[in-house]
Amino acid sequence: MSDLRAKFDQAAQDAQNLPKRPENDVLLKLYALYKQATVGDVSGTRPGILDMTNRLKYDAWAKLKGTASEQAQTDYIALVEQLKKAATK
Repeated sequence: MSDLRAKFDQAAQDAQNLPKRPENDVLLKLYALYKQATVGDVSGTRPGILDMTNRLKYDAWAKLKGTASEQAQTDYIALVEQLKKAATK
């Protein structure tokens, strides 16, 4: 396992154990970066207007289309580190 992947996996665990729940827009960014890093570009059809939660998730992920997995992992790690530092202040 690469060093980046190990750091990414640790960041994913850390994100689950944050002492304070992040704002919804930050949660969407975490979701999108995680999906882009692990799955790649978004696929499937966009959820309908009545399924607002999944529609927002889909849209956040779609914005990252074309982002390399390694870049998404790096961005995810940086965001989790930022959230951890903010939680300790």
